Amino acid sequence: MESNRKKLSDIKLSVLDLVPIRDGKPIADSFANSLELARHVERLGYTRFWMAEHHNMPGIASSATAVLIGYIAGGTSTIRVGSGGIMLPNHAPLIVAEQFGTLESLYPGRIDLGLGRAPGTDQVTAMALRRDLQGSVEDFPNHVAELRQYLSASNSTARVRAIPGEGLDIPVWLLGSSTYGAQLAAILGLPYAFASHFAPAALQVALKVYRENFRPSDTLKEPYAMACVNVVAADTDEEAERLATTVYNSFLNVIRGKALPMQPPVDDMEGIWDRSEKFAVQQMLRYSFIGSQRTIRAELQGFLNETQVDEIMVTTGIYDPSARQYSYELLAEACKEVVKS
Repeated sequence: MESNRKKLSDIKLSVLDLVPIRDGKPIADSFANSLELARHVERLGYTRFWMAEHHNMPGIASSATAVLIGYIAGGTSTIRVGSGGIMLPNHAPLIVAEQFGTLESLYPGRIDLGLGRAPGTDQVTAMALRRDLQGSVEDFPNHVAELRQYLSASNSTARVRAIPGEGLDIPVWLLGSSTYGAQLAAILGLPYAFASHFAPAALQVALKVYRENFRPSDTLKEPYAMACVNVVAADTDEEAERLATTVYNSFLNVIRGKALPMQPPVDDMEGIWDRSEKFAVQQMLRYSFIGSQRTIRAELQGFLNETQVDEIMVTTGIYDPSARQYSYELLAEACKEVVKS
């Protein structure tokens, strides 16, 4: 049984970039830093570079996700670029089909379409986005089906067609932080990505639901699961822990209901959070791997043993762009057979 265990060197590594807006820095810097990161991880051999749709958040610049995908894909050459995800309740399925059909036509074989059913924002902003208060996230399965129909070659005789988009091979992923997305991905025979970087509680049961209920489809014969985790790597455990205080403060602000740009690291979190806040942040960040290359390798291998996922997506909330790039470099090396001494 142990021989069937996956090794880190056997699986794909990918990136989720939240396009952070750093405190005191212009938003244009966020886009430039993300492009530099995408080029860096492409050279390191990462498989995908995804961005997520968020709205009305002063610390995240990825609201116009499809536009940014075009920017990143246009500035790279081989890495897959996509959405992790497009929040489908905010959009007409036809618009999404046309946008991603355009992207796939411009950058063939490199575009992924990850779909989520949450709004990616607060409820007031969600209403401003939709303009239709009759809509519901419970319509998500129908919207997914409509979108996939627009992308299919069989839609060529329909009255409403996605041009470009129709007949293109654009991988559709379902995203989730609960068992809902896992069940739907299994029924539709689609790849599934779980947001364990901020919602770790349901990871194991969601993977179980997905694998046990998976139905082979024309696009996927066997279940394919990816989990997103937080990684902060540095030369020492102590330096990584200091860099990770940026992540801690980001999640602390979520708990406190504060909307702030990304904050620089601090020397000590004690005195910033109280005991209950610290516990809450630690629960949300259960699947966070912080430390030196050796520490990261051991802990990530443990995560892989526990979950047996097919791919690991990593988000790295480091304030300094060069330190963020270096973290991904250390991670890529750590997942190979040889680790620096």
